Amino acid sequence: MKVLRSVQRMQRLAQAWRRASVPVALVPTMGYLHAGHLSLVKRARVLIGSKGRIVVSIYVNPTQFAPNEDFSKYPRDLSHDTRLCRDAGVDVIFAPSDTEMYAGKRDGSFSTYVVEEKLSAGMEGVSRPTHFRGVTTVVAKLFNIVLPQFAVFGAKDYQQAAVIKRMVCDLNLPLKIIVGPTYRESDGLAMSSRNKYLKGELRAQALALSRSLAKARSLVRSQPKGVSAKLLKSELKAFIEREPQARVDYVEFFEPNTLVPVKSVKRGTHMAVAVFIGKTRLIDNAEM
Repeated sequence: MKVLRSVQRMQRLAQAWRRASVPVALVPTMGYLHAGHLSLVKRARVLIGSKGRIVVSIYVNPTQFAPNEDFSKYPRDLSHDTRLCRDAGVDVIFAPSDTEMYAGKRDGSFSTYVVEEKLSAGMEGVSRPTHFRGVTTVVAKLFNIVLPQFAVFGAKDYQQAAVIKRMVCDLNLPLKIIVGPTYRESDGLAMSSRNKYLKGELRAQALALSRSLAKARSLVRSQPKGVSAKLLKSELKAFIEREPQARVDYVEFFEPNTLVPVKSVKRGTHMAVAVFIGKTRLIDNAEM
């Protein structure tokens, strides 16, 4: 397994693979890998077979963090990630520096961003207005550097996956986006690198997210004619905030393909939730 830090070296290798008709799958991550990430690697191997190449990018992208967010504190452990990737059969880790990925930022000449304007407008787009511009830009750059035929994302970031799919479709990028299921701890908490922040009682309180999804699903499936989204949001907010360190950022119900909010929640509607547990912001989602 190779660990490459140079954009030029990664791109040169990707071009060689393309000339040799070697299939490539990319698993974009910000590192601090866990079983959820490794499930995406397994999915990638199924897609490309034993003769293909899997690239895991490990890069904490500064352009998707607002100034008041946790960019500097985001957990990083490349040695740990390298061991996991080697054991999982990854062929290349691409772990560039900020200077490599945004060379023009040093002198202020970097001025090109990729922006999706519809699917990114709600939910995370409201709470983190510059977030998706950073995501789409860095992912587009990774696609141009690694030249994959497949890129594998996790369903925990449901809106992100939808935005990336739209970008690929709208810009005619020659690859397929695959979305793997959300991986959860045994008690239901969605796996996230930020779970490291949950110390002491905060870990137990974080279960309010997955429990709110289960509660909503149960209510919706008991009422086939639908449930008022406004009333259900209010009920779930109160349910989550019974935890002393929980503060709801948003609860949203929407049509799964367009992400358009709905007024009546029925089976097949999608729910997404963002909650601060102490200072840690967590997200989760599920189909009702």
